[in-house]
Amino acid sequence: MTNLVCFGLGYSARMFGRRRLRDGWQVLGTTRSAERAAALREEGLEAMLFSGEAPSADLSERLRGATHLLLSIAPGSTGDPALIHHRDDIANAPDLEWIGYLSTVGVYGDHDGAWVDEETPVKPTSERSVRRVAAEKAWREFGAETGKCVQLFRIAGIYGPGRGPLENVRLGKSKRIVKPGQVFNRIHVEDIASILDASIASPRAGAIYNVSDNEPAPPQEVVAYAAELLGVPPPPEIAFEDADLTPMGRSFYGENKRVSNARIRNELGVALSFPTYREGIAHEVAALSGEPSQI
Repeated sequence: MTNLVCFGLGYSARMFGRRRLRDGWQVLGTTRSAERAAALREEGLEAMLFSGEAPSADLSERLRGATHLLLSIAPGSTGDPALIHHRDDIANAPDLEWIGYLSTVGVYGDHDGAWVDEETPVKPTSERSVRRVAAEKAWREFGAETGKCVQLFRIAGIYGPGRGPLENVRLGKSKRIVKPGQVFNRIHVEDIASILDASIASPRAGAIYNVSDNEPAPPQEVVAYAAELLGVPPPPEIAFEDADLTPMGRSFYGENKRVSNARIRNELGVALSFPTYREGIAHEVAALSGEPSQI
């Protein structure tokens, strides 16, 4: 039995887990909340509580039978909870053939709009990205020390059903903030799952992959496109200097780069279903209207 264990069953891991279930895999994921665990079970996903603050005996038992492991929880100030509390369980899992760590393109920091790839040195600017760099290093070292096949996936801004620019426009929560020269990188949640599938089919120990679509784009253009497809007026443009943003929201605009996805295309042979935001948003609009997607 192919057995996937996910530390964290968030938006991306759930999409991936549901795919694996359809292919006959056994899938177990962790969550912090009993209420959340119940909701996941209603989706057909097996869920187990893991606080990240102490090891779990039940989880230790399940890790021993894992063939694939996906890490999708944020590291804390002291490191990655999975490594802190279950390092030995993972190291000693006899049939574990693939480990995927979901990181972020935020580890690259700001590059004034220039292109970056997996060989670009990391230079995180936010505390959350500093922690990600430390967790990446810890997992690569773990792989080197144990011989386990660890891959890192640096993920761009995730969107898809119920999440992202289209949903924000639908709910009237979208802002069309303009900062000249600013672009953001994006990836559809279904393409994340496809990239993970491709890595499992051709694993390479120590590999790093940027998980991003083909076209970094100004955020105001994406919002306007979503509004156009929904047939509603776009929100008015707001200069970045005048925008009412949270500190975290403002910090995102402090990083400007174009993330190359050449490695996933050339090494893994991935053909994105949604190569730009246009195909992805059009697909979501078609799903909302009940029409078949043209993608």
